Amino acid sequence: PRPDAAAFSAEAVAALALLWLLVCAPGDAGCHPLTVADLFDRVIRHSGRIHSLSTALYEKHFPSRDNELGRPARKCHTSGMLTPNGKEYAQKIPREELTQVILKLLQAWKEPLSHFNQHIEHHQELPDDSLSKAKQISNMVHELKTGVEKVTEKMQSMGIISNSLNGMASSEGTGLSISNEANMMSDSDFIHCFRRDSNKVQSYLKILKCRIMPENSC
Repeated sequence: PRPDAAAFSAEAVAALALLWLLVCAPGDAGCHPLTVADLFDRVIRHSGRIHSLSTALYEKHFPSRDNELGRPARKCHTSGMLTPNGKEYAQKIPREELTQVILKLLQAWKEPLSHFNQHIEHHQELPDDSLSKAKQISNMVHELKTGVEKVTEKMQSMGIISNSLNGMASSEGTGLSISNEANMMSDSDFIHCFRRDSNKVQSYLKILKCRIMPENSC
């Protein structure tokens, strides 16, 4: 198969592998209990694949226009969300807050990605492999959010973080306005903003893992 098709197939397998770890229960044939470290490793790898896919899509079809004279600065629909600015701050905020930030970012992209997929299906200039990448990104973000929720449940059951994450309900309430803002962005800005946030999610997951397991180098 073509390299792009092979890559897409590999990402599909990766997504199924992540889903498998969520439905596999102790006692199932071939099922082994997963540690917190195992779960973190899988969601971190998954987030890395998402970022790589979005980067490939952006660089191929939406070349950077950051250096254009007079071009207004990009405003992402998640710009109003409070997120740690830099590794040092992310290492200081409570674990619960960092976990909450990760989940909120993933939630904020769920509907916009679905809408974006419907929108770009009408782009005659985009090849099928790129349309497939965009659809796969949307599916993988959904799987990643489910995976992070699984990690969260594991941490809560072990007493690593508290059982309540404040503010998640309120984030659901603002979902519609956030989605509307995302739908008004240009395709280039949309992918640029998603790349930025997918990189944040991966970085925050790595920092959270290091804070919970200090024996790992951060």
